[in-house]
Amino acid sequence: MASSLGLRRKAKGLGLAIALIAVCSAVNSAYAAPASMVVGGSTSQPIGHYDFCKIHLAECSIRSPDSVPERLTSKLLHEISAVNLSVNTRVKPMSDMDNYGKEEWWAYPDNGFGDCEDYALEKRRELNSLGIALANLLMTVVRKPDGEGHAVLTVRTDKGDFILDNLVDKVRLWNQTPYRYLKRQASDNTGHWVSILAGEEKLVSAVK
Repeated sequence: MASSLGLRRKAKGLGLAIALIAVCSAVNSAYAAPASMVVGGSTSQPIGHYDFCKIHLAECSIRSPDSVPERLTSKLLHEISAVNLSVNTRVKPMSDMDNYGKEEWWAYPDNGFGDCEDYALEKRRELNSLGIALANLLMTVVRKPDGEGHAVLTVRTDKGDFILDNLVDKVRLWNQTPYRYLKRQASDNTGHWVSILAGEEKLVSAVK
């Protein structure tokens, strides 16, 4: 009798544990970031991009109001992975101050050296030359876990937004990175920037 009661209690405890795990999983799923970023309204253009646009005016005045994300294929994934690894290997890290004598200067790393935004610009240039629309190659500003600002390239696809990062050779979906996303180029205008909503904001906007 006692052993039967003990078994029932163990079974009840196991059932409760399984139920709690299911609830926690559901909560985590509700808060998980989607594969594609949710963007907000217009925001300030980074000063480095503003100066870049004064030199490369044509690159910053391209409008694509009807743009659609790239269709993700094995070929596209291979191309973005290959370019990410190639640029990370070829370009050597150097601060803007050491490279250009300025605190913040966005430029193509034609001399073989650059910092994060220069890597991203080169990847954008090379992928565009392979036929990927600039509307889907978006310079993006993030904050690293240590609070430092950082720039990466977002490739917008129909299966989510992929991140090309000079700190990581593997291409990852944005929601698989440790960064806090702040803003990126607008997909419909290469000279404009839009905010990226944080996880809490995305959840609220989805509920409303």
